[in-house]
Amino acid sequence: MAQVRQTMAATGTDVLALSVGSDLPWLIGYEAMPLERLTMLVVPIDAPPTLVIPGLEAPRVVTHDGLFEIRPWGETEDPVAIAAGLIGSALSVAVGDQMWSRFLVDLQHQAPGVSWSRASTVTAPLRAVKDQAEIDRLAAAAAGVDRVAAALQGGEIPLIGRTEAEVSAELGQRILAEGHATVNFAIVASGANAASPHHHAGAKVIKAGEVVLCDFGGTTDEPHGEPGYCSDITRCVYTGEPPAEFAEAYAALHESQQQGVAAATVGTRAGAVDGVSRKILEDANLGEWFIHRLGHGIGVEAHEDPYLVESNDQPLVAGNAFSIEPGFYIPEKWGARLEDIVVATDDGPRALNQADHHLAIVEA
Repeated sequence: MAQVRQTMAATGTDVLALSVGSDLPWLIGYEAMPLERLTMLVVPIDAPPTLVIPGLEAPRVVTHDGLFEIRPWGETEDPVAIAAGLIGSALSVAVGDQMWSRFLVDLQHQAPGVSWSRASTVTAPLRAVKDQAEIDRLAAAAAGVDRVAAALQGGEIPLIGRTEAEVSAELGQRILAEGHATVNFAIVASGANAASPHHHAGAKVIKAGEVVLCDFGGTTDEPHGEPGYCSDITRCVYTGEPPAEFAEAYAALHESQQQGVAAATVGTRAGAVDGVSRKILEDANLGEWFIHRLGHGIGVEAHEDPYLVESNDQPLVAGNAFSIEPGFYIPEKWGARLEDIVVATDDGPRALNQADHHLAIVEA
């Protein structure tokens, strides 16, 4: 909270107003339910923060001494008016990026004369730099999905003859068993479906002699009142001996990913890290099939700052946590991706995922 207020002062923000989204649990440990009933944390720069919350939700809040006050509201009250009253005469208000437009529009009517901005102007730079406790939670999350990946690579998760959806469901069950509270995604894409980076696992039956791309992660189960942290990993297996063309392409992908990790040093421009990985795939004649950025930040959200994309000129700093995930996707043929979560440190890049990076061959 102290860092938030320092950043508010530096950006000329009088009030921070957070509703649904990840800024709220990151700041006070409480996640607002996405309801038609407004929950909003109003943080004036010079007065105690107040959590405006439906009365029936108030028992879910874990309080922290002196961090914020609670203002439950009843069914016949206008919560937007309550929030507007707390905003008072403020001239500059930063609102949560995921706030529902219905509440923002009503708030603008009840607080005329305010200059509105996005809360991420204040929170994103802070959230992008993880402290040691956050890194430890990300590492624990990564270790959990590493064990799931090892089971996949070791043939413990049957593939041939099962649908993508069935395998996806098993990955999800294993993620939960590894200490996650929720499954954020469990992509299973086999054969030509692997050419779709965000393929939705469906009724296709996995066959012998094809690639199976698995990209999965979740949010950890933390003590009540603490935000969960995310995992994200991608590994590919082949159901039988891969053709030489695919094996060669995957070898280039492996090199691209490893060089991307090595390049993610403190002080290096985020876009330059993307360029290191991308050049290797371009040299292997796969560059046109690498159709997305190299990586995204991760923390209490699966995707957050910093983004490793060519246009990002921001240098990496110690504490940045992000994915390194080059891929190639050839329509109607096949695709592959290899992903680790990495933390930039003063001692060099630290890869949190340790599951085998080679193309695993499974026969079941």
